[in-house]
Amino acid sequence: MAPGPLSLTRYFGQLRDPRRQHGRRHLLLDLIAISLCAVIAGANDWQQVVTFARRRRDWLATFLALPGGIPSHDTFERVFDRLDPHAFQACFRRWVAALTDALGLKHIAIDGKTLRGSRNRPGGVGALHLVSAWATECHLSLGQVAAAGSGHELTAIPQLLELLDLGGALVTLDALGCQKAIARQIIDGGGDYLLAVKDNQPHLLEDIQDSLNGALDEPGTPRCDSYTAEVRGHGRHERRSYVVVTGFTGLRQQASWPELNVIGMCWSERTVGGRTSEEVRYFIGSRRMGARAYGEGLRNHWGIENNLHWQLDVTFGEDSNRVQRRHGAENLALLRRLALTLLKQQGGKQSLACKRLAAALDPAFLEEILLAGSNLEKQ
Repeated sequence: MAPGPLSLTRYFGQLRDPRRQHGRRHLLLDLIAISLCAVIAGANDWQQVVTFARRRRDWLATFLALPGGIPSHDTFERVFDRLDPHAFQACFRRWVAALTDALGLKHIAIDGKTLRGSRNRPGGVGALHLVSAWATECHLSLGQVAAAGSGHELTAIPQLLELLDLGGALVTLDALGCQKAIARQIIDGGGDYLLAVKDNQPHLLEDIQDSLNGALDEPGTPRCDSYTAEVRGHGRHERRSYVVVTGFTGLRQQASWPELNVIGMCWSERTVGGRTSEEVRYFIGSRRMGARAYGEGLRNHWGIENNLHWQLDVTFGEDSNRVQRRHGAENLALLRRLALTLLKQQGGKQSLACKRLAAALDPAFLEEILLAGSNLEKQ
């Protein structure tokens, strides 16, 4: 690969090509670079990737070798389906690590998402389910692990945590991830946890409710902290009140939860279109900090839904994507996450959809997006 707006050699150069050497007409790095550029510029499947590449062949040739010209969509499909997703993601993580070194990593949100279009009913293959890690402040996709289904996230979460550098980060998970082993893994990795608590941990939930009620009956107690926030806009009014308690006792198996220092509650009241609803949520945490900080952690956790999952579905059409071959679907999903990260790091105020359109129309703008990651590495 020649010098240009995209340098994949540093991070993807050691990736093993799954094809036989004999008859190989296209370079693996060319295939990866073309795919990434195309996905940034609006391509959502292999046919669209090839359409982009043929229209931008002269530009691509300024920094890619292209010894066999532009590959067919069948070539892209075959290569990415044979490409080892674990090895591909390892390269991706090396690139992300360079960015996180420059930006720092304070909060990691972990959540799962099903790619509904990847289901193959005649073949008896269910939809691909991916558990992803998202750096909420940096807007970086940190990695993904495929699970057998949405009910198998508990096996994928520990695998994903093993791939991440958790040092100093606050890791947030929904109630499914509220498990002692997961909390231990986060602490052992140098991070702190903030875990939602629901009915899947009935004894813990009951004990938290009792402890919070006892603390609230002692007004002014120094072990109880509260914070209230109000949000108005777009026809919605929401009020959220957070309460956290330290120095608590009476939780069954309390010692089994590593470094458990805080229990808390969030009460929210939302009014939309004249209708008001209320919700109470409970959580536990290892980090000693106040109600306001925990409230920000809970709110920021949903950034993985709004800034990653929602964008993948609405902007990249992930939920309707019909790539069904398992490795191909997983690798294409990783390309979407890499493209999303680069688009967000570009820094302009346009929507992601407008940025993708601009990248398709203007190669100079596409180069600017590709250079965004390289510039961060140099900070």
